[in-house]
Amino acid sequence: MQTFNIHEAKTHLSRLVEQAAKGESFVIAKAGKPLVKVMPLNAPEAGQLKRLGFMAGQIAVPDDFDRMGSYVIEQLFGGEA
Repeated sequence: MQTFNIHEAKTHLSRLVEQAAKGESFVIAKAGKPLVKVMPLNAPEAGQLKRLGFMAGQIAVPDDFDRMGSYVIEQLFGGEA
């Protein structure tokens, strides 16, 4: 995400607003300190982002998932054949 100082943001406000409307959020800073984040109105709010279960039904985890590769790992750490 790009950061612009206030003077730069005022100079290029139209272009920056168009970019934000297309989904390219940016930060406006004063003396190098971030003050505000500009983002499109239709962007999801922080509480709306839900990642858990987003691939439900698309993948399958094998029953032995927690034991997969255990033989190889044992061999790497000096296990006996």
